[in-house]
Amino acid sequence: MAAVTGSLNSLADYAREIARLSREASYEAANISSAVKNKILKQTAAKFRAGKAMLIRENVRDLAYGKETGLSPALLDRIALNDKRVEDMAASLEAVAKLPDPVGGVMARWKRPNGLKISKVRVPLGVILIIYEARPNVTQECAALCLKSGNSVILKGGREAYHSNKAIADIFRDVLRKNRFPENIVTPVEKTDRQVVDELLKLSDDINLVIPRGGESLIRKVVEQSRIPVIKHYKGNCHVYVDKAVDLKKAVSIAVNAKCQRPSVCNAMETLLVHKNIAAKFLPLLYKKLEALGCEVRGCAETRKILTHATPATEQDWYEEYLGLILAVRVVDSVEEAMRHIRKYGSMHTEAIVTRDKKTAARFVREVDSSSVMVNTTTRFSDGFQYGFGAEIGISTDKIHARGPMGLDGLTSYKYVVEGNGQLRS
Repeated sequence: MAAVTGSLNSLADYAREIARLSREASYEAANISSAVKNKILKQTAAKFRAGKAMLIRENVRDLAYGKETGLSPALLDRIALNDKRVEDMAASLEAVAKLPDPVGGVMARWKRPNGLKISKVRVPLGVILIIYEARPNVTQECAALCLKSGNSVILKGGREAYHSNKAIADIFRDVLRKNRFPENIVTPVEKTDRQVVDELLKLSDDINLVIPRGGESLIRKVVEQSRIPVIKHYKGNCHVYVDKAVDLKKAVSIAVNAKCQRPSVCNAMETLLVHKNIAAKFLPLLYKKLEALGCEVRGCAETRKILTHATPATEQDWYEEYLGLILAVRVVDSVEEAMRHIRKYGSMHTEAIVTRDKKTAARFVREVDSSSVMVNTTTRFSDGFQYGFGAEIGISTDKIHARGPMGLDGLTSYKYVVEGNGQLRS
């Protein structure tokens, strides 16, 4: 149950050592029973509640650093912990404990003519490296999901949330030690130098998967440098399309929630598309709500004919992930034009349609190729916890085995188990 203190001679040595220890710990993680994993998660939730004051105290240190270094209000909001957010983290741990354990689950089973019985069985991936920025709850979510799915995890958070991330990871490690398991099932990277990421991304013999969570520049850098498979989404340029057949009151509520409920996150709406037949009635109703919440509107020419105070939208605005109280608005002629806009400018994250026309909704669902497509609800539900996964390890816009909010199943692979009775191949 060795620990790494960060005192090794070089960043390369440090990275190799934590990866080695995580690999060794992963063998034990893969064989912890469901009952024991659930017990560890529940004990960790209890320690979160008991240590709430300590977690918030450490978080205050990070917020002070963030203010000193000029972080934006959106980033400070992502970092901040309070009583509710700590309670939400504890509740998330308990929710993960209640989920079915995927490890050992039989995905398929069949019998061959020669009598061989073949099963396709879920197994852990091994060692997961998470590279992320700002949000301390990512530490809790990723540690919980990796533990429950039988993996070990290396957590490289940003320096802006260093104290919060370490305090959260230390709670997990303390509970693991008290249950006589390697603390390196959960390993926080204690070096803040960004070069340590470069070193970790070389270690394909010990690390099985990399999941970067953060800004587009971070994710692209990880993809370019990694020798390890990467699951990622570059950004969340999410759209809501308000169709001509619509309940205006419902559409306003959905749009306001999608943009303003928490604008700093990747599933917040960034572009609103409105059918021309209802734009003159809908947009003034929406603008009144947005203006009261301090949200700037950047509109196309047709939008600005209706909302004369809107800022002109540029071509770049249609690509933008604002992560703040700015909304791009475009009036479109049809659902076809809305879908063409999404295909050109979207990031395959989350799109929504608001309509009373079932055929139009079905077409939107069928033809919009994003990892989540919502009908008559907000993009803000594109989230592992909201989908019933307990938490999420990240959101994938790749079209591979894991897509959209990733829960426990996305952290497993499979092996084939073949049972015979002496059969020989001729």
